[in-house]
Amino acid sequence: MNSSREQPQPLGRVIGAVKDWVGRLGEIWVDAQVVEIKRRSGATQFMTFRDRVANMSVQVTASAVVLDSAGPLPEGSRVTARVRPRVWDKATSLSFECLEIHVAGEGQLLLRLEQLKRKLQAEGLFDDHRKRRLPLLPRAIGLVTGRGSDAERDVLTNVARRWPSAIFRVEHALVQGIDSAASLMTALARLDADPEVDVIILARGGGSLEDLLSFSDEGLVRAVAAAKTPVVTAIGHERDTPIVDLVADLRASTPTDAARRVVPDHVEESAGLALARTRLNRAVDVLLTREEHAISALRSRPVMLDPTSAFSAHYERLTLFRHRLGSAVEHRLRAEEADLRAAVSSIRALSPKHTLERGYAVLVGPGHESVSSIADASVGERIRAYLADGELTLDVVQTNPKEQHG
Repeated sequence: MNSSREQPQPLGRVIGAVKDWVGRLGEIWVDAQVVEIKRRSGATQFMTFRDRVANMSVQVTASAVVLDSAGPLPEGSRVTARVRPRVWDKATSLSFECLEIHVAGEGQLLLRLEQLKRKLQAEGLFDDHRKRRLPLLPRAIGLVTGRGSDAERDVLTNVARRWPSAIFRVEHALVQGIDSAASLMTALARLDADPEVDVIILARGGGSLEDLLSFSDEGLVRAVAAAKTPVVTAIGHERDTPIVDLVADLRASTPTDAARRVVPDHVEESAGLALARTRLNRAVDVLLTREEHAISALRSRPVMLDPTSAFSAHYERLTLFRHRLGSAVEHRLRAEEADLRAAVSSIRALSPKHTLERGYAVLVGPGHESVSSIADASVGERIRAYLADGELTLDVVQTNPKEQHG
């Protein structure tokens, strides 16, 4: 394409030529680092790739399908990508279209861990309802760690500082290498079978992703999830999160933090106990004082000072009722006595003895029948006469009937 000051080429033609030349470069595989991902709701996604050595970067576009097929792709991942350079007409900017992308190096390892994590999460091993509460004060603390490791020293030292009488069951295991996962599972099984162990700490110091890989082993993760004893994990530093942390009943950020979580601080507990005792004594004193005041108030009442004072009015009424009753009984007795005397007088007036005392006699025939008429006796019969002071035996010698006067 010829050009000069007198015969310049149109800018659009030049841009088109550059675009055509770039388009003829074709596809190429590149090794790069993903430094930024801008996900959008549309079909096209945007990324920024940077050279892993030189300070050079480029804008990259990819379809959502291509980006999703790469799996989890955190920023900073090393990738191998099949790209095609493109020049955009309007902005005349150079970018690359990503046709295929794969996580490489440590990123590939992260991808496998992420896939295992999703699998276990789908099975419900990370659910909160599976997490068990740690005992307030364990009878014995199980510790799985490397022999002579800083993690072992940190846990033992800090637990002893917080609770001097704590009892440990320590099982040493390999915490790195090919056989480390199996060694950790064996130590965990021994402590889980010990009836005295109430909590198990799985501890290791910090390290690289590969160093901590055994703590993301599927077999160890499932063993921790199936353990009958609550498990506390203290793996690496705060930023380290192996998969076993997600199934443990409690994740401690460091071995020192694990020691703080499994036992209380005896100084704080003693202070709390002293404070509680003081509050209890104060509460008891307040209660006793209140009850004493209540008793004093009860004692000051008139009925308590003189329990019989309440009966004074009743005594007066009782005296009145007694007087009325006595009067009524006396009146009734007098009336009954008068009636009795009248009855006695009537009885005496009608008594045969009283009649006899006035000079009359009762005559009884030989058959003990009453003789009330001369017709009841015959001359020659012997009759008896009952007088007031005795009786007489009489012989009938004559009967004189009484003359009737018209």
